[in-house]
Amino acid sequence: MSTRNGSRGLTLGIGIALGVGALITAFPFIWMIATAFKPQRESVTYPPTIVPQEPTLQWFQTLFTELDFGRYLLNTVIVVLIGFVGLLLMAMAGYAFAKFDFRGRKWMFFLVLATMMIPIQVTMIPTYLILNGMKLTNTLVGIALPTLVSGFSIFLFRQFMTTIPTEMLEAARLDGAGEFRTFWQIVLPMSKPILAVQVVLTFISGWNSFLWPLIIASDQKLYTLSVGLALLNQQLAVNPSLQMAAASVMVVPILIVFIVFQRYVIQGFALSGLK
Repeated sequence: MSTRNGSRGLTLGIGIALGVGALITAFPFIWMIATAFKPQRESVTYPPTIVPQEPTLQWFQTLFTELDFGRYLLNTVIVVLIGFVGLLLMAMAGYAFAKFDFRGRKWMFFLVLATMMIPIQVTMIPTYLILNGMKLTNTLVGIALPTLVSGFSIFLFRQFMTTIPTEMLEAARLDGAGEFRTFWQIVLPMSKPILAVQVVLTFISGWNSFLWPLIIASDQKLYTLSVGLALLNQQLAVNPSLQMAAASVMVVPILIVFIVFQRYVIQGFALSGLK
């Protein structure tokens, strides 16, 4: 009996510790959302209050009516959607590395893995020169193009697709299915967990893009949300409510996407062999 009580006490203690830790971790996010709805005078009062006493949507309206955040949001969505096109390309590459035997496969996959060891800052200047030669600087396509393919994503697709039974693919080929049909109707539906992982990673990468859009875009109309947020902090005097409203526009969509795909993300990482 005492052992059972001790086990319950330990479980309760762990639960309380985890709850406190979760609250501490989530507090900055809660503070950001609450401050976004506060009038400016309330956001700078001391001692500060967590719950807004006079909630207002004024700052969200200001962002989209006076500060051009609607354009920044549209630019960011376009960049993310272009990045999603790369999911199909990386899935094809991962499928080829996992299920096809061709000359140079190991060396090509080694080169893909080697790209993961090169910091992105090292490749920015060559990438800029290439895109400048293609007349794609100062365009949304130029901003999104370097995000189309990722060595890490190809690695994840390859790891997952090695778990797909080869016998199933051979049966489809015997039934007359071509390689593209086999890939589209069998491989992709079975790869939903890893696709969900890639959707989240691609969305986060495109949504948070800051340094590259700042380098390649000289026109402020092409800035993304993260660049617009940095520009906001430089242009205006201290206004915590307005800054937190802009930060909420940045953070909340990422949180929603992760919550929607959370189950598939955990499953995808587990089946890809990543612990």
